[in-house]
Amino acid sequence: MIVVLKNGADAQKVAELKSGLKSRGLDIHESKGADVTILGLIGDTSRITPEELLANEIVESAQRVKAPYKQASRNFHPEDTVVSVISKADSNLGANIGDGKTCAIMAGPCSVESEAQVVEVAKAVKASGARFLRGGAFKPRTSPYSFQGLGAEGLELLKIARKETGLPIVTELMAINQIPLFEDVDIIQIGARNMQNFDLLKEVGKLKNPILLKRGLSATVKEFLMSAEYIMASGNENVILCERGIRTFDNYTRNCLDLSIVPYLKKETHLPVIIDPSHACGIRWMVPTLAKAAVAVGADGLIIEVHNNPEKALCDGEQSLTPAQFDELMKILAKYAAVEGRTV
Repeated sequence: MIVVLKNGADAQKVAELKSGLKSRGLDIHESKGADVTILGLIGDTSRITPEELLANEIVESAQRVKAPYKQASRNFHPEDTVVSVISKADSNLGANIGDGKTCAIMAGPCSVESEAQVVEVAKAVKASGARFLRGGAFKPRTSPYSFQGLGAEGLELLKIARKETGLPIVTELMAINQIPLFEDVDIIQIGARNMQNFDLLKEVGKLKNPILLKRGLSATVKEFLMSAEYIMASGNENVILCERGIRTFDNYTRNCLDLSIVPYLKKETHLPVIIDPSHACGIRWMVPTLAKAAVAVGADGLIIEVHNNPEKALCDGEQSLTPAQFDELMKILAKYAAVEGRTV
């Protein structure tokens, strides 16, 4: 249920209203805008009617939220959420994701293979303007015989690359028992295959790290937002939604990039939305086109795979750009973003 308070409502009366609601077993999500304060009531609101709340002189309006995702709904939080990420290695580096001014670019190898490889790529993408280094340490693979990543060693190599360049790191967490290893990771990614691993979502919801949540292979938008709700309901509101392509009846590309989700989510939720063009198509030459389209449709950022030697990559080389290709793409994306008054 959403309760909108009257402008200039007496602070003492607001505190009394909140105290009364909490005594009835409800949690309250308070959102203060420039002209309005909204109380989002979380819990069993079936015994409270809008009419009861409207009887309070400080209440402007009260209504039930039809969407099952409450905290992720824009009704609960009218203003955009901006996830501010500052590098744990260099306080001068990082970016605001979702501020409407920046299209934050995350780039790096699908999988961390060696210190030399990840440091070389990190330096290259930073020079081209990327604001984050992405890289896989723990890799979920369809085949048990495929390269599964370097694990904890890969995380340490990412931290070395962060120290060398200052770039914040983005990497995937696959299981609850890995959480202690990720304490100082700048952005924790929950991959498509774990989007509905609800126990894992609850646990990362207890962390302070920003969470990049990827849409599942066959997930509906409702299911996607409900997964975000699991994280937020556990206390972590720093959620970044990532569309990485969904499975359809055709297979000419690895997945089907659902660009229409960007304007829809922008209307339905307040959370930042980024696009992963690399996993969407799985084909190197298509990545720049999809990246340009993502910026044009209003995505808050992109996560792009870049490898210094794609032909010899241990994972997803066919969809990885070379540093030179990425540099050229960044120049083009800057022009696309400038049309909307944004930077990359």
